[in-house]
Amino acid sequence: MDNVIDQSGILAISTRLQRLSDALRKEGQLIYQSFGIQFEPKWFPVVYTLHLKTSMSVVEIANEIGYAHPSTISLLKELEKQQIIKSKKDKTDERKRLIVLTTKGKALVDAMKPVWNNMEKALVQIADNKNNLMEAIIEAEEKLKESSFLVRSQKIRQ
Repeated sequence: MDNVIDQSGILAISTRLQRLSDALRKEGQLIYQSFGIQFEPKWFPVVYTLHLKTSMSVVEIANEIGYAHPSTISLLKELEKQQIIKSKKDKTDERKRLIVLTTKGKALVDAMKPVWNNMEKALVQIADNKNNLMEAIIEAEEKLKESSFLVRSQKIRQ
């Protein structure tokens, strides 16, 4: 039976998306564990970005993953504690710190590539339905870029 949140429709979209995200993260962690990999799904955006971009500043990482600077710093601290990333001075600007994967981080990425392939196939099955989830998310994100939720609400209120 539906609960109040399920019955509230679009008004609870943020809650429903959070619930979906939580379920995917929880099961994502179980998938990593089933492959014998100790990895927190919340680390994925940083690790995957550094895997593709090699070295970036904190600000560049925050912009790339779309997180606020403090959230990015928090993730970076966790990853540094796990020795998955390290920082080094930029050769062109000594004030700037660049974040890179460590040898351990690179080995972890190599171990995770088949897991990511597996997860991608499973996620395609989940998202590929008559209301394609990824397409809907992309469309909603584009609409938010054009005009924010707040701005839209303010225009309606006037």
